[in-house]
Amino acid sequence: MTIQEAQQTVDQWIRTIGVRYFSELTNTAMLMEEVGEVARIMARQYGDQSFKASDKEVNLADEMADVLFVLICLANQTGIDLEEALRKNLDKKTRRDADRHRNNEKLR
Repeated sequence: MTIQEAQQTVDQWIRTIGVRYFSELTNTAMLMEEVGEVARIMARQYGDQSFKASDKEVNLADEMADVLFVLICLANQTGIDLEEALRKNLDKKTRRDADRHRNNEKLR
């Protein structure tokens, strides 16, 4: 599935199953909540925090998909083509960071 197809699929789901988009502000708050859930898993699975009993059944892939879903909702609501935005962002990073990362002693 391309990013453009994902945006269309989420839009179709929202309009048929979800009834309508939540407000942009609500979706922004939801995005922060979902990113927090990913951070919680990462801190426990890859960091130093220990799992609580309530954390044992978490699914990192599912939580990342929740982040992506809400981000796509926000892009759809604000008229952003995420595929084009990512392409432009990668071009910017390539121009800006090619030598910077290559010359970074910490990355060797």
